[in-house]
Formats: sequence, structure tokens, C-alpha cells
Amino acid sequence: MLNLNQITLDIQDGNLTRRLLDHVSLTVDPGEVVGLTGPSGSGKSTLLAVAAGLQKPTSGTATLGDSIDLINGGARTRREHVGIVFQQPNLLPSLTAQEQLQVMARLDRPWGLRRAQWRATTRRAAELLERVGLGDKTGARVSELSGGQQARVNLARALMNQPDVLLVDEPTAALDSDNASLVTELITGIAREDGIPVLYVSHDQEQLTGLDRVVEIVDGRVLQPTG
Repeated sequence: MLNLNQITLDIQDGNLTRRLLDHVSLTVDPGEVVGLTGPSGSGKSTLLAVAAGLQKPTSGTATLGDSIDLINGGARTRREHVGIVFQQPNLLPSLTAQEQLQVMARLDRPWGLRRAQWRATTRRAAELLERVGLGDKTGARVSELSGGQQARVNLARALMNQPDVLLVDEPTAALDSDNASLVTELITGIAREDGIPVLYVSHDQEQLTGLDRVVEIVDGRVLQPTG
């Protein structure tokens, strides 16, 4: 379970203090996909950054289960427990689709992987690409992948280290409606099959309709659910 409790974030803007998040509380259960929507600048992506441990709030807590502190846990906690699907895939042009995933397993192992670990990593990368419908694209480089295919590699990469929560930031913003629906269906299906809580930021109302709940955030405050 993802639990965001009384998250408040203030920043200095010249001589003024601006409140980006105002006592935000939100819980996402295992296997549940919660949409987060609202106007540009309302605090959606900022809240996602706090949940990912990328932005430290002024006050409040962000936890997984009863014991995993996402705010103070650092990079290792993020690598081991959090999967992030960014709006832009930011795939490395020199790597194949499979290698984009494999590199995730080496982030905290600069000295490399043992042979058995590398085999397991290769196997998992191939399985994840198959799961998102790209089993025939393991050897394809970025220039050989369509925008929709790159978005699916982006999703598979976020799942590589078997995260306990998936944080998704506008994954369909640059996609046509068919590819957008496919990516959203993959996210919701994986969440339910694997029991992963998902916080899904989007402006796209069509994609939000298939989620378990939709919460609106305006001026840094969470309003009542819209669905």
C-alpha cells in the first residue's frame, strides 16, 4: 500500500513563500490504479516526485506498507521499491530494447553482474518485453521503434526491478488514442495481476475512465474523487 499522509511542500519564490502542496493525503491499495488529474501547475507531478523520493516535502510522510520510508530512504530505496514511468521514455539510442531494461539491474552494481545474475536479468527483460507485446523487438534500437513501442519499453523498464509501487507521469501525452489506450490497459492489467499500487497522473479524461479511482488536485489540494 502507498500511503501519502499530510504532504505539504513550501518553496521560496523571491521574498515570498509559495505552497505547492497543501496537506495532501492519499492512499493507494495493492492492485489499485488511482488517477491524479487537475490543471497544469496544480501539483500533480510534484506529488508524484514526493512519492518517488525525488522531492523532499516540508512536512508529511510517504510510505510503502508499514515500514518503507520513501522520503528519507534515498536512491537505494527508490531503486529497490519504486518504478517510475516518465512522460518521455528517454531511451538510450545506442541500446536495444532488451538492453534498456538490463541496464536497470546494474544501477547499484557498478562492478557488474555475475554470470548467473546476468542470465536471470536477460530472462526477466525478455519476459517483460513479451508481456508488453514487444517479444519480437528485443534487439531493436530506439530508431527502429515507434512512439507507442517506445512507451511500452518505458513501462517494461519501470517494472524491471520488481517494484512495490508504480508511479506514472502522463505516459500517453505524446501518443495517438489507440496507443494511449493500449499503454493504459497494460498498466492497469499489470497492476491487478501483480498487486502493485499505481498512481497515474494524466490530463486525458478518456484514459482516466478505466482506472479504479480518479482524484483531482487543484492549487496543491486534493478535492473529492471524480469517479
